[in-house]
Amino acid sequence: MAKNLELKLQIENLQHMIEKAEQIGAKFVKVLNQKDIYYKYDAGLLKLRIQNGEAELIKYNRDESGEERWSEYYVLKICDSNPEEFFNKLFQTEVSVEKKRNLFLYKNTRIHIDEVKNLGHFIELETVVAGDDKNSKKEFDEVVSKLKLNLNFQIRKSYRDLLINDSE
Repeated sequence: MAKNLELKLQIENLQHMIEKAEQIGAKFVKVLNQKDIYYKYDAGLLKLRIQNGEAELIKYNRDESGEERWSEYYVLKICDSNPEEFFNKLFQTEVSVEKKRNLFLYKNTRIHIDEVKNLGHFIELETVVAGDDKNSKKEFDEVVSKLKLNLNFQIRKSYRDLLINDSE
């Protein structure tokens, strides 16, 4: 099991945020074309992520009610050539999320600058806990400060939840 401290904000200008990430010294990794297929699952969230020709099954739990968004997750790499067909036979699909993700790294923090189909532009921070929560929180706060992100506007929902709520 791995653990993250997370943040999501909607942004107006994708290119401006990419420039800010570069200015703070975050390293651009690559652009990921992702499709996340969320399945009905009672013990947290379960999604199949297909990106750039590879697939992984991700199960995670996140408390959206606290002041901070900590999540615990498991990742299973999938070698099958058609995992979507297989998992669609096992689980009922809730929603699919398609996005173009600009991935940056700053120390142990993944900075995602996303263009999400039918939702808009977002920035997500995921500070991977390496050691203890206190040091991870310190790094997370540093990235938030350097990027000048306003925590008052954070979104405490997954893209899954945002799409499901939009369709209701």
